Amino acid sequence: MESKKETKKDGLRRLFVENNMSEDDVYKDKRGFVIITRSGIEKIQFNNNMDITFNLEVISDDLIVVKATGEMRSDGQAFKVETYGECSPKNYQNFTSKFGSYPYAMAEKRALSRAVLKLAGFYRLGGVFGEGEIDNRGDN
Repeated sequence: MESKKETKKDGLRRLFVENNMSEDDVYKDKRGFVIITRSGIEKIQFNNNMDITFNLEVISDDLIVVKATGEMRSDGQAFKVETYGECSPKNYQNFTSKFGSYPYAMAEKRALSRAVLKLAGFYRLGGVFGEGEIDNRGDN
């Protein structure tokens, strides 16, 4: 008997159910991809017992980078990722200065989203981003 290959839509639905997500945790962007809100990212992190750590690296006054390393254990195996969140005037419209408009928090938010979505398998399906990863201007 041949097994049916899971479609992207079915895979997303399965991951949403497995992580107890509600309609408030996601929305479809007009550009054609799914956005997972901060509350959704935190539900995924909590439901999968993910351990995420951060390391701040300030590259220059107009580029802030946060490195996130994450680990998740499932079925006796450990899964690890290393990823980055960045913030600059080119990808964050509220970037005003080294200390204004929270560019460090945005870089951390992006790093956390990427680590969680990688560990949980959302990125394998494609077309899914954390809300901090996508700038409202649409030029990311």
